[in-house]
Amino acid sequence: MNKKKETDFLQELFNIIQNKAKGKDNKSYTKFLLKSGKKKIAKKVGEESVELLIDYLNGTKKRTIEEASDLIYHLFVLLYSKKISLNDIKKELTNRHHV
Repeated sequence: MNKKKETDFLQELFNIIQNKAKGKDNKSYTKFLLKSGKKKIAKKVGEESVELLIDYLNGTKKRTIEEASDLIYHLFVLLYSKKISLNDIKKELTNRHHV
């Protein structure tokens, strides 16, 4: 997968989170997290971070991929809830790269 497709995929995932947040499906896990508030979202990001670290140190490659995927999803929900776009992150990383 080339870099353009990878970044497109990440933006697509972020867009899915945004659409679910604004959608009418009250059974959506994304909507549940956002309605639960900052503390719930922060807790989930923390839990997923710890699970990723445990699997990185002691688990299989498959489990590490699964936990990394969980963390990325929850991180995107956190960013969305704080009205931070992927473009905001890209700008920050670009600024750091050029320092």
